[in-house]
Amino acid sequence: IWKYALDGMDHRNLDQDIEFFANHPSTTENVAVYIWNCLRTNIPSPAKLYEITVYETEKNFVRYRGDYI
Repeated sequence: IWKYALDGMDHRNLDQDIEFFANHPSTTENVAVYIWNCLRTNIPSPAKLYEITVYETEKNFVRYRGDYI
């Protein structure tokens, strides 16, 4: 996860440094979509990505299970 998604986000201004966020506001929901897109092509077959969960706080989180962007 770190190698394919998080490393590119670490210590970055998402809205300015990552092309995806130029067209999508950097909400927690869109961060989940971005991570999904980074990971789904790097999972070796026959495994499949099922779900991404991004925690903003202990009680506020997003679960994402597929494409919409």
